[in-house]
Amino acid sequence: MEKVNITVATTVNAPVEKVWDCFNAPHHIVKWGSPSPDWHTTKAENDIRTGGNFLYRMEAKDGSFGFDFGGVYDSVIPNEHIAYTMGDGRKVDIRFTQNGNAVTLTETFEAENENPIEQQQTGWQAILDNFKAYTEN
Repeated sequence: MEKVNITVATTVNAPVEKVWDCFNAPHHIVKWGSPSPDWHTTKAENDIRTGGNFLYRMEAKDGSFGFDFGGVYDSVIPNEHIAYTMGDGRKVDIRFTQNGNAVTLTETFEAENENPIEQQQTGWQAILDNFKAYTEN
């Protein structure tokens, strides 16, 4: 089956160092890492370096469902770029582009085959929107 790439993006009104820290520090990730108010990230582990691993636990707040989201970093350039491979083998590429006093964060990921493309794009964008709101506040 042919791979489909999905891209989501947001512009965060904050210095790149703050954007990088909020995006990667586990104590921040648990505050913004969910697509909607009825979900939350209950645990985050992140060894942000080439060859390092990450693992986030995402759960419905009502306890009805949860899953682990993790992978291995293929490339890390602080404040600029992250590339990783998810546990299921799909690739993700993240760019941090400084624009004056703001940073555009662009994530491109390989779609999975279980859920519709629109649903995947909407979910990843919602998480990125939560990240923007958290980082700017």
